[in-house]
Amino acid sequence: MGTFLDAQISQNASYRDSISIPVTTTSALFGTLGLNTTSAGPNIRVEFTFTATLSSIAAILTPINIEVYRGTGPGRVLVYSGQQTLPVAGLGVASETIVTLAGADFNPPSPNNFLTYQSFISIPGGTVIAPTRTGPESFFAAAYSN
Repeated sequence: MGTFLDAQISQNASYRDSISIPVTTTSALFGTLGLNTTSAGPNIRVEFTFTATLSSIAAILTPINIEVYRGTGPGRVLVYSGQQTLPVAGLGVASETIVTLAGADFNPPSPNNFLTYQSFISIPGGTVIAPTRTGPESFFAAAYSN
């Protein structure tokens, strides 16, 4: 049985229609959090979930990329990458999609008994119609060990 170590949430937008940020081909940060792993056993496990709400007035099977990294800056490590395709909606037809995904990072090294995670969102190059991030958006992680 695992031992709970820490949990954090990064809440970028708490309500529907509380932000209006276009999604671009450049990855945009939408969540950062740090987990205290002091007193961890030999096997650490970090479980995370994230939610992003996207709106568009025209969607043509638009793919959305979400990535989670351990660490920050040039030395960060990709631990999760997912893609969800927004459903088709006709031109001038408003659509709203809530993307919720979950993942885990098993046995991460824990320098200084602290782990940092960041989540990013983007669309691939060549996408004609870009959706808008409208909220809510959140990124949650919890660390366990044995």
